[in-house]
Amino acid sequence: MPDTPDTNAAIWKSDQGVSYWRSTAGDRERRRAGQRELMAALLPFSEDEPFTFVDLGAGTGAAARAVLDHYPGARAVLADFSPQMMAEGEKELAPYSGRCTYVEFDLTGSDWPDGIPGTVAAVISSMCVHHLPDERKQQLFREILARLAPGGWFLNFDPVAPSDPVVEETWLRADERRDPAAAAKRAHCTPDEQHRYANHVRYMSPLSPQLGWLRAAGFEGVDVYWKELDYVIYGGRRPLTAG
Repeated sequence: MPDTPDTNAAIWKSDQGVSYWRSTAGDRERRRAGQRELMAALLPFSEDEPFTFVDLGAGTGAAARAVLDHYPGARAVLADFSPQMMAEGEKELAPYSGRCTYVEFDLTGSDWPDGIPGTVAAVISSMCVHHLPDERKQQLFREILARLAPGGWFLNFDPVAPSDPVVEETWLRADERRDPAAAAKRAHCTPDEQHRYANHVRYMSPLSPQLGWLRAAGFEGVDVYWKELDYVIYGGRRPLTAG
């Protein structure tokens, strides 16, 4: 749907969109807690080691909080483009005062704000990169690599598109067996729910090309570190030495 207007701003910069997100946040965050804890555990730092990381498309900071909990010496720069989401995040991050800060950053563009340091130890992202067109995903991976210190890691938790119809059919079958109401929900969603779903999938890419884009950007150790049906954690690190 490259010729249709982007709907991210309409959803995430609207009070209605953020209100809906907030009303469903509790169950969603419980289901995703394990994956965010795994992302934190994949980072190579010792528990008390001081380091700075960036959470891109941070929303209210759920992924950043998992890293901050795991590493008491860590500091987070949370980047998001929604004032409403950042306002909610400030409340959620109150217990981490002095260890985190928000900066406004629209990931559809390449102008990284001055509030993000030129070099960081790690970059994470959660449920965000799939909203970007493929060309921008590739460009963003190159920009992330350039910001990472040698040996720095990028990890992304995101949904991916099916690679072929058989895979898609299998994912749907498993989803419906685990949640018998899933098919009815899809068939009887409201116009607002359909609007949000269309925005969710419009730029979603299969997994394999994204791994290739990471390698092409210059990352090493590129792997799928966790996967369950259409949800994955993938990433890699900047090489320790150039060339």
